[in-house]
Amino acid sequence: MPHITHCIFDMDGLLLDTERIYTEVTQEILDKYAPGTTFTWDIKSQMMGTTSHVAAKILIDAFNLPITPAEYLRISVEMQENRFPDARPLPGVMRVISHLKHHGIPIAVATSSTRSSFLLKSSKNADLFSLFDHITCGNDEGIKNGKPAPDLFLAAQERFGAPPAENCLVFEDSINGVQAGLNAGMHVCWVPDSRTFELHGKDKEHGASLVLDSLEHFDPVQFALPVFKVTEEGPQSEIIGAGDFAL
Repeated sequence: MPHITHCIFDMDGLLLDTERIYTEVTQEILDKYAPGTTFTWDIKSQMMGTTSHVAAKILIDAFNLPITPAEYLRISVEMQENRFPDARPLPGVMRVISHLKHHGIPIAVATSSTRSSFLLKSSKNADLFSLFDHITCGNDEGIKNGKPAPDLFLAAQERFGAPPAENCLVFEDSINGVQAGLNAGMHVCWVPDSRTFELHGKDKEHGASLVLDSLEHFDPVQFALPVFKVTEEGPQSEIIGAGDFAL
C-alpha cells in the first residue's frame, strides 16, 4: 500500500466542471470556421491537460481551420471568460478536499490553466480553493513544459518543501495528466470521463495506481490516508467552510 503524505489535484474536469464549457465554446468556433464539423472526443482527449497553445494547434490541424493558434486563443478566451465563473465543483470534490484539509494532509492544485484563467474559474468557488495550501498554474515562472511533462507537479512538490515523490498522490482526469504525474515519479488516481474508456478501453489504466469514475468513490484508506468518518447515514467527512482556512 502506498504511503501518501501529500496530494496534488488537477483542476479542469477533475475539481470543476469546466470541460463542458471548453466543449461548448470550441464547437461554437467550429460552427463558424468549419461548418458541419463536430468536436469529437478523440480530438478533445488529445487536447486535455496540454498548454493552451498546444491545444489550439491540435484543433486547428485536426479541422484545418483558417486561423492561427493566437487568433483561436483570442476568440476562445473572450467567449470563455463570461462562462468560467459559473463552473461548479464536481461530485465528491468538497468531501475529499475538506476531509484531507481537516486531517492536516497538505493539498495543492496544479493546473495547466493560466493564472488569470484560474482566477476566473475560482472566483465563485472560494469555499473550495481557500482550502488548498498553494496553487500552481501553467504560466507560473519556472514552468517550461506542459503536460505530459512533469513540470507542474514537480513545481507543486517543491512548494510543499520537496517531500519524496513516492509519497505524493496526483489526481487527474486526462491521459496527458496521468503521464505527467508518472513522469514526476508520483502515484496517480485517474478519474477520467467515461468517454475516455469508450475510446481507449476500460482495461487501459495508463499506469495509474487507481482508476475511478468519480471522486465520490475515492477511498483514502487505499493510500494510507485518514479514513472517512462513518455514521448511520454512511461515509461522511467534516465539511470545512472558506472562513476556516486561508491560502
